[in-house]
This record gives sequence, C-alpha cells and structure tokens, in this order.
Amino acid sequence: MGEGPFDEPAVPGDVPMVPVEVLGVRQQQQGDNETEGEIVVLLLDAAAELAVPIVIGPREASAIAMAQAGLITPRPMTHDLLRDVLGAVGVELERAEIVALDGGIFFAELVLSNGARVDSRASDAIALAVRTGSPVLCSAEVVASAGIEIVDLTQQREVEKFRDFLEHVEPEDFFGPGSGRREP
Repeated sequence: MGEGPFDEPAVPGDVPMVPVEVLGVRQQQQGDNETEGEIVVLLLDAAAELAVPIVIGPREASAIAMAQAGLITPRPMTHDLLRDVLGAVGVELERAEIVALDGGIFFAELVLSNGARVDSRASDAIALAVRTGSPVLCSAEVVASAGIEIVDLTQQREVEKFRDFLEHVEPEDFFGPGSGRREP
C-alpha cells in the first residue's frame, strides 16, 4: 500500500473482482472444546462454489452479526458512527473490496462515492458494508487461494451434526412407540 490511508488502490483496476455474499459469522470449534476456537466471517462467491473464511475478532464478529440481524443499539457503535460520519459529509460507501491476502492477513479497501479508496481491515470493511447495505467484492485471486469448496463445508457441517447426534442420542430415539420393537 502507499504512505497514507487515501492512496492509490492496492489492486490495479484490471484485477478481476468477484461479488461475495456475507454469509455470517461462525466460531470454528477446536478439538473437544466447544467454547474455544477462531471466529470467522464467511464470504460466499457469486457462483456459490467457494466460501472464503476470514478470521476476525469477537468485537468485529459481534458488529457484523448485529448488523445482519438488524439490531439497533441505544447509542451508535463504532461502525454506526463511521456510517453516520460518511453521511454527514455527503459521502457514501460504494463498496468494500477484499483486495489481497498476505501472510494470512486479508487487506481491504473502502471505495467511497467521492473516488477515495481507504485502507481497511477486512473485518471493518465488511461490518461497514453490512451496515450501509453496500456490496462486498473480493479479488478473484483471494477467492481462488483462500476459498473452500462448498462441498467441503457441507460435509464438515454434516459430520458436526452427526457427532452432535451421537453425543446426545438416547435409546428411545431408536426404539420409541411405534418402532415395531417389543419390550420384554
């Protein structure tokens, strides 16, 4: 990037960008501990073939989840404040762009209606985009390198559901009334 927050874009204009949908935030379970794990925001590519997981902090996760749920706090949260400041100065967020992935860190830019591009953390860019209803785009290169096939996510979800089922299953779940099994 450049020397300041309003420099030229990190990605030249001819780099293909892919529209993505913000699926939501999830906590990835690590090991047997259900309360520990990385929090990720999942972005789904336009073809619905790849999901890009971005590790974020708990505050950013909360900000994104609250915005997606349409929750309004009595006082403005940080991303609400930024949205309101942009509106007060007559500038809109045109889009949030996830422009690069370097060393496991996602880089983003806010593209404003006055032509400015502002360097941003990916989580903040996504949180602001969700609050303003602005699109989120991701560089095709980032989607290709960090994306996980949806089939893999679906299989992982099914395995997690099955493990949960096994942990909580009771014999009555198999041999309840009308099962055809007779009690001795």
